Order: sequence, then C-alpha cells, then structure tokens
Amino acid sequence: MQRPIRPNATFRLLLVGLLTGALGLLFVQLTSTTPVTTGGRSSEKVNLALRRTAHHLLRAAGDSTSTIAAVEQSNAQTYRLRLDHAFDYDRLPGLLQASFRVHQITDPYDVAVLNCATGALQLGYSVTDLTDNQTVPCRGRLAQAGCYVLRVTFATPPAATPQRTNAWPLLALVGALVGLLVIGWRQQTRLPPAAPLAGKTTDNPNRLQFGQSYLDVMGQTLISGTHQHSLTYRETKLLRMLVGHANEVLDRDHILKQVWEDEGITVSHRSVDVFISRLRKLLQDDPTVKITAVHGVGYRLEVS
Repeated sequence: MQRPIRPNATFRLLLVGLLTGALGLLFVQLTSTTPVTTGGRSSEKVNLALRRTAHHLLRAAGDSTSTIAAVEQSNAQTYRLRLDHAFDYDRLPGLLQASFRVHQITDPYDVAVLNCATGALQLGYSVTDLTDNQTVPCRGRLAQAGCYVLRVTFATPPAATPQRTNAWPLLALVGALVGLLVIGWRQQTRLPPAAPLAGKTTDNPNRLQFGQSYLDVMGQTLISGTHQHSLTYRETKLLRMLVGHANEVLDRDHILKQVWEDEGITVSHRSVDVFISRLRKLLQDDPTVKITAVHGVGYRLEVS
C-alpha cells in the first residue's frame, strides 16, 4: 500500500524559509536595543552622589543628626540640593568628585553655591579646575550659617542607554506562523490519490467502489447503501487496504505494518480489532459487503 505523501520540495523550501526568517526576526528583536535617556549618569546616581556629599560635609562640621534635604532636578542636566547649615567650602570639591567616582559618574560639570533668599552666586567652580590641577576658585572660605543651594550642572545631557524592547508580540507572531505551517503540513500529508486497486469500478481514481459502497479516499468519506459516514485518516487507510485486497485474507501483523508501523506508530492487535469493529458498523447498510474474521490469522473483506 502506498504511503501518504510527504510535503513536496516547494513546500519544504517555503517551510524552511519562513521558519528561518521568523527565527532571524526573533533573534534581532531579542538582541536589538532602543536608546532611552536614562543612561550611565542616571538621576538616581546623581541624587545618591549629592546626598553622600552633603552627609560628609555635615559630618566634617560636627553635625551627625541633621536631615539632608531632597535633591531637586531642574532639568536633564541640573540638580539642586538645599544646605541649611554652615559647611567648609574647601572640602566640597574633593567630596563631590569622590562621590561621583563612587557612583561611576564621569561627565564634566560645574558647581555653584547660591544664596537661598536671593539666588545670588556665592561660590563656584568647574570640574576642570580639579582635573587640570588648577586651584579651585574661592578656596579658604567658610560658608557661614544660613541657607545655601548647591547647584550642579552637567555639560551634556545624559548618555543614552540601550534597553531591550518587548519581544512578546513577535513571539506571538512566530507562534501563529508555526501553527499555520503545521496546518499546511497536515494538509500535505493527507492520503494521496488512490493507486490502482482491486474493486475500483469508477472513473474517479479517488473514489473506490466495492459492492454497493463507495470510499472517497481524499474526502475520507464512506457511502454505504444510503448512508454517508465521515472517516478518520486511519480508518480511511485501513478500509482502502481492505478494498485493495478484497476477498483476500490479511493477517493482523501485515495490517499493523501497513496502516500504523510504516509511519513509526506502534499499536497492539487490539487496535486493529477496534478499527475493524468500527468499519463493520459503518458497512452494515450494505448487504453485499462483509468483514469476516479468520481465526488466528486476521480479516477478510468479502464483496459479493
């Protein structure tokens, strides 16, 4: 008995091409990144660095109990921290630079100490004053008790940091594509047009007549007498085999091999008996057809 056809070359090429393309898109989606402005110099890192600096300034002034105010961000490059206590300005450049190093912030910046009430610039310097080994302006001055605003302005906006995009939509698309390909594969593996078989009396190679019954191989349909029945793939394959060997005895092992095992499926003799019983019921409306059991051997489709 001829096996069900496998997908043809065109279908195989289409299958491989689509799966390769889908997997390629998925790989690109998972490995690609989208820049967002929350880079290496994040707001959180700057906030922590400024609070660390304020803490050490207060400790240097002998204050270990005062609360440090919240850091305010004016824009993407400017941060402000309110200082309500006197502090040693000479310590500020070194402490701030050390805090930035701790949090891996390397962008250039300017520092200004403003009067809270008037906003007037009291003291200030640029980080280049430190990196170029120059003298920081206004050193040697102690900020008297009062209210000050420490303003740090970075020279450039935050660097963009790559973030992965959500791959779930593409995963869903790939899953749907694979599902469609599986459906196409199954359509390709349906029973082929029937080869010449004993008992075929119609001009349609897919329609086998035996007795007063007809088997539509491609449609997996049995017409027995005045009744029409839908068959499963395995029932169609088994009945087609019986019709092809009408009035011949087929042993169970041969049936198992041709109907199941040629596709790598292993079942017991009991499965053959169950399928035969099902076909007998479907053929009971045709008095010219009968499936008989040959004890110890197998089955025979008897056609009058």
